[in-house]
Amino acid sequence: MNEPNSPLQIRDYRFFWFARFFAVFSTLSMVVLIGYQTYDVARSDYGMDSPEAAFQLGLLGLAQFVPLFLLTPVAGYAADRFERRKVVVFANLLDSCSAIALGVLTWLDALNLPILFSIAAAHGAARIFTGPAMSAIGPNIVPPRLLPKAIALSSIAWQAATVIGPAIGGLLFALHEPLPYFVSFVMLIGSATLTLAIRPVYPPDEGREVHPVRRMVDGLQFTWKERFLLGCITLDLFAVLLGGATAMLPVFARDILQVGSEGLGIMRGAPALGAALVALWLSFRPVEHNVGPKMLWAVVIFGGATVGFGLSTDLWLSLFMLFILGAADMVSVFIRGTLIQLNTPDSMRGRVSSISGLAISASNELGEMQSGVTAAFLGAVGAVVFGGAGAIIVTAIWAWLFPELLRAKTFEPQYREPERGRAT
Repeated sequence: MNEPNSPLQIRDYRFFWFARFFAVFSTLSMVVLIGYQTYDVARSDYGMDSPEAAFQLGLLGLAQFVPLFLLTPVAGYAADRFERRKVVVFANLLDSCSAIALGVLTWLDALNLPILFSIAAAHGAARIFTGPAMSAIGPNIVPPRLLPKAIALSSIAWQAATVIGPAIGGLLFALHEPLPYFVSFVMLIGSATLTLAIRPVYPPDEGREVHPVRRMVDGLQFTWKERFLLGCITLDLFAVLLGGATAMLPVFARDILQVGSEGLGIMRGAPALGAALVALWLSFRPVEHNVGPKMLWAVVIFGGATVGFGLSTDLWLSLFMLFILGAADMVSVFIRGTLIQLNTPDSMRGRVSSISGLAISASNELGEMQSGVTAAFLGAVGAVVFGGAGAIIVTAIWAWLFPELLRAKTFEPQYREPERGRAT
């Protein structure tokens, strides 16, 4: 039988692709609307002014980050200890409970800030279990030579859902406020069903007698000692933490550009559209040379576009800046994701993916906290401009601290996994 030339020729990968699309569609739609409702409830029901309500968005990000921080070692251990599909299904079902709760409470007009923060925390807990297990499944269902293409195609699923989910969620919210949450519930159940259709993916057997805490510590030690991995992961953590313009989108949508929830969905989808188009390009023409420098320059462009968005007062210019921001971020995500996967042994993939996921979530959720706090002092515009400039400065510092990133000319693994049988 001829070997496949594309990951999409592999049955399990097709199920994987659509499962990820459905999950991201629902979760991103929920995240955007929770943020909008938090800001709106703070303004309308609690009588807060714009800076005070923006600070509540920061607290919302913190509410999502706390469970991520506490459960990351557990999620990584679960992905490297248990059958990985079942971990994903468990997380999807947990998140579906958040979706149905939001739908019912919105229908009953019973939402307040404590409830929104509590559901956001449950949503964050579900996401941290989904990421490591899903990331660990991918390399086990495609041959290594197709992994860069598989990562690019997986990014298309992610970014396409990131474009469509918030946009449709915003439109459905304007039509009937509980509706997008009920749609998210159905999509999460669909994702769980598709994941179960993939053949079982078991982690390598390292020896079941190893204590769970020891396995968690091993994952942290491996990441810390591998400077190349550490540089890749922490670059995203600190650069995006500062450059998180999306945290202030509800403020821009409601009070600066005055485009409402429909406009918020479009604005939230603009960076994902740029990312999706770049991911599509990369699935046919993946980056192969000077990967480290290109990753660093992509983060610089990301920071510059963030500054441009913060200074814009025109909707179309704002959408263009968000589009460029997303396109640059996709280049960075693609290169970083491929480097991390190819430089991590399969026995460590769950734990390293959980640490990488924590860094991504920290950059997003703590980025929201940072933006909310900064906005309380500088206003939303000042917070976004400050963050974009900070992302550029961080990139320059990381290029100096981790020269390994500049020396990475190809995706050739710097870590060599010992020869052994593959898990099936």
